[in-house]
Amino acid sequence: MAYDKFNILTSTAVPLPIENVDTDQIIPARFLKATERTGFGDNLFRDWRYNNDHSEKKDFVLNNPMYSGRILVGGKNFGSGSSREHAAWAVYDYGFRCVVSSFFADIFRNNCLNIGVLPVQVSAEFLEKIFRAIEADPNATFEVNLPEQTITIEGTGDQENFDINAYKKANMLNGFDDIDYLLNIKGQIREFAEERPL
Repeated sequence: MAYDKFNILTSTAVPLPIENVDTDQIIPARFLKATERTGFGDNLFRDWRYNNDHSEKKDFVLNNPMYSGRILVGGKNFGSGSSREHAAWAVYDYGFRCVVSSFFADIFRNNCLNIGVLPVQVSAEFLEKIFRAIEADPNATFEVNLPEQTITIEGTGDQENFDINAYKKANMLNGFDDIDYLLNIKGQIREFAEERPL
């Protein structure tokens, strides 16, 4: 399933300065009944967003109209816990295209890369600068430049590079998942097979 191409994203950001956010907090297990990637955004951080009577918890950041954007900024060790793909699906379906943290759980990172959410790992010091920028101005904007592998706080010009696997980077730039990539090179695969008959 293809997704939106990712090149340069300029956006405000939603701050979630909580460490060790696990996948059950991102999308509780009781909502893992569907196998398609749609509809999970409604239950992103469900137990943090809503009371038992389904009313919004006013003190949770996603319910605060001051904050919006396509970038989610989390604390250290974001996406730990179970390997459920649905956590990345919920982040994408809600509308986020980038998650920033000083450390990601490996499986969550890879699940994000497989569906078009860019996990940007920065230093603890730069993460703190981002949180301070948002605290000072909820409308602060950030540029995430995938070709250059940089993230910039636009108001100050502070910038840091981030790492990404070259294959995953190419796929994100083209909006490919693994199957799309194979379909895109099927001609090369056919030629390779024809040159090496059984």
